[in-house]
Amino acid sequence: MGFMGKIKGILGEEEGVVVQNTTNDDEYYKEALKQNSVSGNKMILLEPRAFSEAQTIADYLKSRNTVVVNLKRVTPEVAKRIVDFLSGAVYAIGGDLQKLGNGIFLCTPNNVDIEGKISSEEKAKNSKKVEEKDDNEFDW
Repeated sequence: MGFMGKIKGILGEEEGVVVQNTTNDDEYYKEALKQNSVSGNKMILLEPRAFSEAQTIADYLKSRNTVVVNLKRVTPEVAKRIVDFLSGAVYAIGGDLQKLGNGIFLCTPNNVDIEGKISSEEKAKNSKKVEEKDDNEFDW
């Protein structure tokens, strides 16, 4: 009895568990992703209160969900640790991490494409000064 036969014996077919006998691990993971793609269509909004919640965020990303993280409820030191942890997690899954605003980050797995960029607050302030100057020129 091979390895897959032992797994089938342990798990049992009556529980609805389907075990594929593939020789290529990539094919197995691709099939698993197809089966789990339904759970990967969510956008999760989180406001962690401690560093220990960073793992939960990473778990959502591993499940191919998009996560928006608001770090305004933690200290700046804890926020930095969470961002560092999430940066590593996002890198490991081939995803993306973008800052949306002060203390708000968008974490996406590799199955989500992001178009456009959010400018930083400092750049927005500078461009607003230019706009105000231009508006005054036209005497609206």
